[in-house]
Formats: sequence, structure tokens, C-alpha cells
Amino acid sequence: MSLRRAFLLPHPRPAALVAAGLAAALLVAACGSSDKSALTAVSVPASLTQTTATASAPTPPVPAAIATKPTVVAPKGPAPKTLVIKDLVKGSGPAAAAGQSLTVQYVGVLYKDGTQFDASWDRNMPFTFTLGQGAVINGWDQGLVGMHVDGRRELIIPAALAYGPTGQPPKIPPNSPLVFVIDLLKAG
Repeated sequence: MSLRRAFLLPHPRPAALVAAGLAAALLVAACGSSDKSALTAVSVPASLTQTTATASAPTPPVPAAIATKPTVVAPKGPAPKTLVIKDLVKGSGPAAAAGQSLTVQYVGVLYKDGTQFDASWDRNMPFTFTLGQGAVINGWDQGLVGMHVDGRRELIIPAALAYGPTGQPPKIPPNSPLVFVIDLLKAG
């Protein structure tokens, strides 16, 4: 499953896949041949072997307040009918705005019993998406606007702003309100 409308898993880079395919083809073509020139007969354009992020600045270190996976505790009582936003750590960086690319770490649990259904922390892989473009559930698109980089925010998301009546079986039942704790690492 993927919170790219399901859970938050990144997509592989097409250029990296093409470069890997070309390298595999070269190895297969050269198998069984004692002619070493078979490996140099085909050249791979540099544009296919380089990522598009070569000119970006290094990511600054994460502040201690958001450097470890948070423990998410589901609240008691009935779930709210509207989105609840609570800054657990107010970030000191720029505020997130619709249309920006955001990089986050997150933990998601079911409101009803606190069962974790997904966490980027467990994969040691921050998630990057464009805010306000429908790439994630509506609760994220609405709840992360204005959050500051280096901050940690809790979102309590009603089912209507999450996965609604269909849910994301088997981990998220239909009509499930959700709780997320999200750390904003980068916005730009």
C-alpha cells in the first residue's frame, strides 16, 4: 500500500531505472565473450546516470527535539468531526505552503486503539511530496499548511479527511479517524 493516497512510499526515479537497465543489458551482451571491447562499444549518456538533485544544498542536521521516532498515543473519547492540529514542537524554519515540496518523517496510528499502521521512521526513509496537490490524504494537505521546518505536529484526522468509507484494508478499516505525528524536515 502506498499515503500517496494510501501510505507514503516514494516512487523510483525513472533515470535510475533506465541506467540500471542499460548496465544489465551490457553485462548480458558481454557474457560468454572473451572480447573485452564489447564492454566499451556502448556508452551511456551522463544524463541517465546522474540524479536531478545534484545542485541541491546539503540537508542540515535535524534538531534534537525531532531526531527520534515519536511515541503516538491515541486520545480517549469520541473522535473529533473536524481536523485537529497541535504543534508539539514549533519549528524555527520557514512555514510550509501549498505547492511546495515537503520532506517529512511520520508515524500514523488508528484513533480507536492506537495501532500503528505506518511509519516512515521504521523504513529510515523520509517521505517527500508536494503539499496541496492531492498526493496525500486531505488531512495532510490541510493540516500541514503553515507548519514550520524543524517542527513536530500532531494531526487528528476525521475519516472524511483520511480514507473515508473505503479505508485501506487490512490496516485501516473503513471510516477510521487517524492520528499522525509528523516532523517537517524540509520545505521548498
